[in-house]
Amino acid sequence: MNRAVVYFVVAMAGASVLAIEILGTRILGPHYGVTLYLWSALIVVTLLSLSLGYFWGGRWADKNATLDRLALLLAGAGAWLLFIPLIKIPLVNLLQPLGLRAALLSGAFVLFAPALIWLGMVSPYALKLQAQEMARLGRTAGALSAVSTLASVAAALLTGFWLIPLVGVQRLTWSIGLLLLLTALVTFCSGRLKRWKFLIVLFLLLPLGALLPDAPAPKGIIHLQQSPYGEISIFDTPDSRYLLIDGAIHTASTLPDYKTQMRYAVVLDLVRFFFDETGDLLLIGLGGGSVAKIWSAEAWRVDAVEIDPVVVEMAQNYFGLAPEEAAIHILDGRQFLDQVDKQYPVIILDAFGSSSIPFHLTTREVFQLCKKKMTGNGVFAMNVECVGWDHALVKSLCLTLQSVFTETIVLPCSEPPNALGNVIILAADRPLSFPDEWLGNPLDVIMDDYAHWAVVQRTHAWDNRYVPDVSGAPLLSDDLNPADLWAEEINLEARKKLLEIF
Repeated sequence: MNRAVVYFVVAMAGASVLAIEILGTRILGPHYGVTLYLWSALIVVTLLSLSLGYFWGGRWADKNATLDRLALLLAGAGAWLLFIPLIKIPLVNLLQPLGLRAALLSGAFVLFAPALIWLGMVSPYALKLQAQEMARLGRTAGALSAVSTLASVAAALLTGFWLIPLVGVQRLTWSIGLLLLLTALVTFCSGRLKRWKFLIVLFLLLPLGALLPDAPAPKGIIHLQQSPYGEISIFDTPDSRYLLIDGAIHTASTLPDYKTQMRYAVVLDLVRFFFDETGDLLLIGLGGGSVAKIWSAEAWRVDAVEIDPVVVEMAQNYFGLAPEEAAIHILDGRQFLDQVDKQYPVIILDAFGSSSIPFHLTTREVFQLCKKKMTGNGVFAMNVECVGWDHALVKSLCLTLQSVFTETIVLPCSEPPNALGNVIILAADRPLSFPDEWLGNPLDVIMDDYAHWAVVQRTHAWDNRYVPDVSGAPLLSDDLNPADLWAEEINLEARKKLLEIF
């Protein structure tokens, strides 16, 4: 047997397994959000598929282990990967009635299990081919496992750090499929077998990726880009523009003037009424820049922290964010709080992943850190998406903030009170009140439609301010944080709403 070929095959199979697992977050993430449930589903499907592959591969290898059969395993996995981008959308639509968790597990299994099972069969097959002497069996098994694992490490680094942002998900999926087909061809030829029909099929499959049409982009998408943190897309309707990250709306603005259509951004503007003069705002989470633009227009100096440089580019190139409207720091929000040597009268936490607030920004520890970076009369504000004003997430966040600050109130941004929407939680060591008449009466002022709408939203939120009953709610900490569990319900409702909008 050609020893080098066997080790090459094992390396390619190991690398492909990790690449497929990481790609799974980008293939399914835009439809379900990149959540704890998605990662769990991918890990479960990967381990289960590999287990089945090991079991069946060992039994098949004992019957008759040959290089041409090994080539068939690689060819099967490669061919399956070529069709994943084409069957993804119909599958997601078919599984929609199952609910989030069942749809994730089912979708991950259908899309990735066939290729992973075939790749799992490679290792026992390779061991059977390579193990010529029982005395060297342990050494051979260890060497094959080491090669497979090292290839997996290299693939994980390449896929996550470079290939997905540079190549894109669809092309990278097809590239891995074609690479496995090429590996199958090399394996077959090294066996010097005369099964020309199989050889012809492989030659026909190799250029298939170039012939397959791109999966059609949804109508209205004017820009689509992969970043290290998610799939970023810009979606236009005749009079509006949306920024979507992994399929979730992060910004909605009017065209062509880029005025926000997000109620929470307007409600956040209420915080200015607690101050007699302008100052510095720390904004954690930039999105399309709507909040930064509103506060900058009122002469506040904005420091905006955004972890994803592609999001910054989208805000500047597609939502009109000017350099003078915000000093942008590309960093994780919590890291910035650790490093910054400055105090702010206002800190706004508006960070949002593809489906929820990052859990490390919802804990008592991060709220204590925010308090250290605030002036004595400072106000902390947090944007939260929830299902109902008294959602469990809202209660726990309020309880956790109450353990750090003396005052908290909640401003609802949507109604009815049991619907999907946003609330703004305010916290401070000062009274959170001001005279209602400062807000004005929209009925007494003649304004354009947008300004009138903004005042109505502010008045609605302020008139309905409340402090939730936090009895029985758990305090959120770095050690114990069930926010991801509550995010499932919110994410499911948000995805349903997305289907209505688009």
